[in-house]
Amino acid sequence: MSNTHQTQNKRYVLYLGVMLLVLFIGQQARAEDDEALSLEPIVVSASALKVDTPTQETPKSVSVITEEELQLHAPQKLDETLRYTSGVTSQPYGSDNDTDWFKIRGFDAATYLDGNRLFRDGYYTWLLEPYGLEQVEVVKGSSSILFGESPPGGAVNAVQKKPSDIPHGEIRLQAGTNNHKAVSFDVSDSINEDGTMRVRVVGMFKDEDGELDGTENTRHYIAPSLTIDATEKTHLTLMATLLKDDGVPTNPFFPAAGTLINSPHGTIDPSTNLGEPDYDKYERTQISLGYLLEHELNKVWTVSQNFNYGYNKLFLRSSYAFPNSNPSSTTVSRGIVFRDGENKSFTVDNKAVAKWETNRMKHTALMGIDLQYHKTEGDEQDNYAFGTINPYHPVYGSYTPLDPANNIDRDITKSQASAYSQYQLKLDEKWVGIVGGRYDWVKTKNISEKNSQDEARTDKEFSFNTGLMYLADNGLSPYVSYSQSFEVLSTIDPTTGELYKPLEGEQIEVGVKYTPDFMDGYINVALFDITQKNALVTNPSTFVATQTGEVTSQGIEIEGVGQITKSFKLTANYTFTDAKTDDTGGKGTKQAGLIPRHTASAWLDYDATDIGLAGLTIGNGIRYIGESKDSPASSDLTVPSATLWDAMVAYEIDKNWGVQLNVNNILDRVYIASSDYYCYYGQSRSALLSVNYHW
Repeated sequence: MSNTHQTQNKRYVLYLGVMLLVLFIGQQARAEDDEALSLEPIVVSASALKVDTPTQETPKSVSVITEEELQLHAPQKLDETLRYTSGVTSQPYGSDNDTDWFKIRGFDAATYLDGNRLFRDGYYTWLLEPYGLEQVEVVKGSSSILFGESPPGGAVNAVQKKPSDIPHGEIRLQAGTNNHKAVSFDVSDSINEDGTMRVRVVGMFKDEDGELDGTENTRHYIAPSLTIDATEKTHLTLMATLLKDDGVPTNPFFPAAGTLINSPHGTIDPSTNLGEPDYDKYERTQISLGYLLEHELNKVWTVSQNFNYGYNKLFLRSSYAFPNSNPSSTTVSRGIVFRDGENKSFTVDNKAVAKWETNRMKHTALMGIDLQYHKTEGDEQDNYAFGTINPYHPVYGSYTPLDPANNIDRDITKSQASAYSQYQLKLDEKWVGIVGGRYDWVKTKNISEKNSQDEARTDKEFSFNTGLMYLADNGLSPYVSYSQSFEVLSTIDPTTGELYKPLEGEQIEVGVKYTPDFMDGYINVALFDITQKNALVTNPSTFVATQTGEVTSQGIEIEGVGQITKSFKLTANYTFTDAKTDDTGGKGTKQAGLIPRHTASAWLDYDATDIGLAGLTIGNGIRYIGESKDSPASSDLTVPSATLWDAMVAYEIDKNWGVQLNVNNILDRVYIASSDYYCYYGQSRSALLSVNYHW
């Protein structure tokens, strides 16, 4: 797409934003006062925004998955929690048992735990246990003002369960498909008489098979936390988690022949393991330790410090199949990846928030200093000649074990120091304006003695954001915003022998947030236009990636939550994403792979109390995943759309006992989730029965 075309699109979005503001201000001026119904509105806040502001009064798209929704959907992985969230492509690579996969507005997304970055270097990723979370927040679009270096599509912030003011406890037993077995507990209580010291312990043991034959995983998880109210104005929360996984990894890479396109040999079964189940191995040990310290200085100023130490040790030996360009062939070649190492990270965010009022105005000032350090070190090996296998009738054992002498050492460090500030003004309870800036200093090193590599670079980046929103009396709140992002790469450019330059992103967003007075709920509409520069483009002749590309993503998101009646609650969303890339093997600008142009979902909860069945809740959900494309540098194949049906039923037997059944993909629809040179089957039918005892 030409720069002129992009500029025209951005001007169009800005013009549209101004028109929306004028239109709704005019409508508000002409509107008559209507008698409001006695319904309390749904008020949602996101801690990732760093200031306590309802998301409906923020000129930026934010979606929140609440603890109630987590309980109803019973997700087993973080990416499963995002299936009913607008703007998110969840599990594009199918159900992977050692990695969470999701994209926001066409781009990879960063993951945070209570606002602390969970760093990722290649296969060294973090996994979060959904049972240990009280909320999941999705901040969409470029957000470097909040997080520093991060992808342009957005970020997912997971909020860990913390001690509650009201004592409670739960023990849960689960059984389900794929030999799923789990026992978990969640207990929160005071440990002194005046309740100023409260503790919570969340734990789980889980064992289950993977989607592919011969894959499995066993998880141990525990997360204690302690809150101390030192004074009425000073609060300290200590948090820790330990997660340990041990199993055989899924390798969801399938060739197009026999999956997406016809083969004379038939269709490859979705459960086929094209790796080596007796040789592949996956072990992970994760530890996080942190605290949140808050102190109210006076009626205006509040200061806080958020600290986290993360440790992630990984052993991964995972073989996989390569695609086969010949549909008549009955063999595919295989490769294998080996990683044995650990990463450590320290993050500390120091911030001060001031809130005060003058005449017709409410002011909120945010200032902070953010420090981050991340280090990954270990041995690695990639072998692209790990034998062959018949994908239609696999026979295992035809391979040569990896030779440790071929391992390569790798040492990657990233240090970030940041200063940020943001000012928010609310005028006459009608206008909300935001402006902010952040300066980041990032130093990156990538060292391998065996490869004779010792590269380092320092990047200094300034990020800017601004937004304007109008809060009309009729509940309509049009807004327009602009934000920037940058993402630091820790890999080396083979062409220059130096570290890649940061990816740079910017976003213009125009939207309307509607909180009607006749219904407990909201409807949000957002149009976005994202551009990422310095994107990697692979030369089709040399297969070397250089930074000459540009990725764009434009689209619209519509999401709504509404308590339609006392018994029915509806959550629905629709997303159109036009993601384009010029990493096409010299074919010009094409639709980017993996990202459906259209997605939609709806979930309806029914409380049967009014018909005399108190305690019974029934939920039904539909997910539509529209057509997507293979990565254009690989082929012009189209991945067909798929519609999936999910459901749940829960029954509270009495004040202590309850049962719940969740079934996803009820009809066991076999579908391809996406394609990017490889093809990936979507998750098959899963059923999960939970028995809960709570007090």
